[in-house]
Amino acid sequence: MSSARPAQEGSGRSAHAIGAPRWVRPQILGIVNITRDSFSDGGRYLKPEAALRHARALSRAGADILDLGPASSHPDASVVSPEEERRRLEPVLPALVAEGHVCSVDSFHTATQDWALSAGAHWLNDVQGFADAAFYERLAAHECRLVVMHNLAQTGKAQRQPMTADKIYDIVARFFDARLTALEKAGVACARVVLDPGMGFFLGAGPAPSLRMLAQWPRLKARFGRPMLLSMSRKSFLWKTTDRSIASAGPVSLAAELWAALQGVDYLRTHDVAQLHDSLRLWQAVEGEGGETDLAV
Repeated sequence: MSSARPAQEGSGRSAHAIGAPRWVRPQILGIVNITRDSFSDGGRYLKPEAALRHARALSRAGADILDLGPASSHPDASVVSPEEERRRLEPVLPALVAEGHVCSVDSFHTATQDWALSAGAHWLNDVQGFADAAFYERLAAHECRLVVMHNLAQTGKAQRQPMTADKIYDIVARFFDARLTALEKAGVACARVVLDPGMGFFLGAGPAPSLRMLAQWPRLKARFGRPMLLSMSRKSFLWKTTDRSIASAGPVSLAAELWAALQGVDYLRTHDVAQLHDSLRLWQAVEGEGGETDLAV
């Protein structure tokens, strides 16, 4: 059992209980898809100059971290080799690092991860949750932050797998327990790890598993004692729940992100940085005037 797990599992809502410390804004990861086929903006930022402009705009809008993705991971995405991932990243990542931006690289290929570390990446974001144990020695020797994501398919991209909501929490918890134990045994410091339950198709087909995880992820934070990241922006479980299309996914994405922020999430990964940043900034301003951030539901 992972040493990161506290003895008691709580509700995860203590950050907003009456008399608790002041609400803390989650950090924002701005999504930069350097891809041909991402589900919402594929092809828009494939050229280096477009990716750099977009990344800088997200930073100005309030992104704390720029999450650079050289390949898409939705079920219908094309396979992208590590060589092609590096080709897409080479004109972008070193330039942003040199400008002082905090950068994450979103890839499950260890060859891409290894190059990214050498190029100055501050974070690695792996949709397989760092499945390659042969790479753990390299990870242990570095100081970058690691986003360990659960993926029901246990492959590089999501699949349309059936899953019922009642089973998903236990499946994700078992995955984190095993992966944290393996990483810690290899010498990877627990303090570097951020957990992502993997929303949308990473939890199974249909909205139900993701909606259940949106309600229950605070239990994972309490159980494992690690910061939590949620990535829900524009995902189909949200807009299908509200009978909308992806073109109209902005409001429901923001609603889900604010709900997670209210529950004490540590990081939110989003396409729409400005709307999330400004909403959170308003909350901080109101709380500074004596407002109550807790919500009775």
